[in-house]
Amino acid sequence: MHRPGPWRWIRYVYGARLPKRYREWVLHDATARTWLLRFAIRVCFEALPWLAAAFILLVTVTPLPVPAVLVALFLSLFLSLFFTMTSADELAEVRLMKHGFPRGTGKQVRAKHGRAATWP
Repeated sequence: MHRPGPWRWIRYVYGARLPKRYREWVLHDATARTWLLRFAIRVCFEALPWLAAAFILLVTVTPLPVPAVLVALFLSLFLSLFFTMTSADELAEVRLMKHGFPRGTGKQVRAKHGRAATWP
């Protein structure tokens, strides 16, 4: 199985389609035992630039103390992660379809291996 390098993985996180040689890895990414954890890590990684920009903006422009800004940003990350995780199953299917798999492949593979769309 070919794994994408760091640059391709970053592009993959932001929605780019990987070349065909990574199809097996994409299926593994969306159906492995740790697929929900992988999904959550991608969401956090996606949010990092926005959180950093918000931190810089809030600390330099407002008189808010740094701990208050950090708490607010942590809560925003938590809420976005919560709401995104509720759609993890569907979003994984979209990613698989983008890579040429038929609709429902991820759900079928996870069901076959007993990997439900819930936290362990």
